[in-house]
Amino acid sequence: MRPLVAHIDLAAITHNYALARQCAPGRQALAVVKADAYGHGLEPVVAALSDADGFAVACLEEAERVRRVASQARLLLLEGCFAVAEYQRAAELGVDVVLHSAEQAEGLLASVLPAPLRVWLKLDSGMHRLGFDEAALRHWHARLQAASQVSELNLISHFACADERGNSLTELQLERFLDVLDLPFAQRSLANSAAVLMIPAAHMDWLRPGIMLYGASPFAELSAGELGLRPAMSLRAEVIALREVQAGETVGYGGSWQATHDTRIATVSCGYADGYPRHAPTGTPVWLQGQRVPLAGRVSMDMLCVDVGVLPSVQLGSEVELWGQRLPVDEVARAAGTLGYELLTRVTARVPRRY
Repeated sequence: MRPLVAHIDLAAITHNYALARQCAPGRQALAVVKADAYGHGLEPVVAALSDADGFAVACLEEAERVRRVASQARLLLLEGCFAVAEYQRAAELGVDVVLHSAEQAEGLLASVLPAPLRVWLKLDSGMHRLGFDEAALRHWHARLQAASQVSELNLISHFACADERGNSLTELQLERFLDVLDLPFAQRSLANSAAVLMIPAAHMDWLRPGIMLYGASPFAELSAGELGLRPAMSLRAEVIALREVQAGETVGYGGSWQATHDTRIATVSCGYADGYPRHAPTGTPVWLQGQRVPLAGRVSMDMLCVDVGVLPSVQLGSEVELWGQRLPVDEVARAAGTLGYELLTRVTARVPRRY
C-alpha cells in the first residue's frame, strides 16, 4: 500500500545482455545474477534471459534458485564450495565450480560425487582477493587433470581496475593470465562488464557481464547511455506531505538543513530502510516534474525530503523518481559517494518489484 515501487524493465536487461554478446562475437556470456540479480529479482531475470548461454552466482542457494527456472542452463558458482558436502550438492545441480584455494581443491578431492564437476581454477592475476598464484595454479592443474571428480578443467580470473581505463594493473593482469595458457584448459574466462565493453583482448571463451546487464555503467567517466545500455530499475515514490518552510527554519533529524529563503519542502515515501543511502548528502538529485530537485537534510528510515520551491505545481501524490529511466542510478551514486552497484543491490525486500 505504501507508494514506493521498483519498476523492472526486463526488456532492458535482455537488450543489455545482447549488447554484451555483440561486443565479442563468437564468445559465450554468463549473465551474472548473484545478489538477487543485483536487486532486480533473480527468478524473473533468469526467466527473461531464457536464451542466455549461462548464469553465474555467488552461492549454492542462488544456484538452486536458478535451477528452478533454468534446469539445463550452464551455471557457474563464482566463490566455489566451503564444505566437502557442498560438492555433492553442486554435482547434483550440475553446477560448474570455481576453486580458488588449496583447501577447496583438497575438499573436492575428498568428495564422493554422483557425477564429476566442471572445475574452474582461479588465477590471482593481481587483485589479491581470491585465487592461486601461478606456481600453485600449475601444481593444482597437474593434480586435478586426472582426478575422478573433474570432468573439465577451466581457467578464470578477475580484473581489479578494468573500470579505470589505462590502468597499468589491467595490462599486467592480462599478461599473467596469458602466461598460464600453455596449460591445457578447456575454457577460459576473464572479462567482467568493463572488460566486455573496452578490452577485446580479455574476451576469451566466456564473458561475465554483471552490472552492465542492469543498465548501470562500470566507468565513472562514461554514462550508461553513452555505452548503449538501458536502465532496468526505476525506483519511484510519491510526495506524501508538503510544508511551507520559512528562511532560517530547519528540516529533518539534527536540523542539519536550514532554509536560506522561504521555500516548500516535499516529503517522499522512501528512506534508508528501503535501500536509499542514508549518507546521501543534501543536494543529491531526485527527479520530479521533469527536472532534478535537491535532497534537503538527512534521509530518514522511511522518508526523505526535497526542496521543491522551484516547482509550485507539486502536490500530494506527485510521482518522484529516485533513480531510473530519467535519473541514472550512477548519478545518484556519485552524489552519495558510492556506486550504482551498491544502490541497486540494497533495495530491500519491502519494496515491491513490478515487471
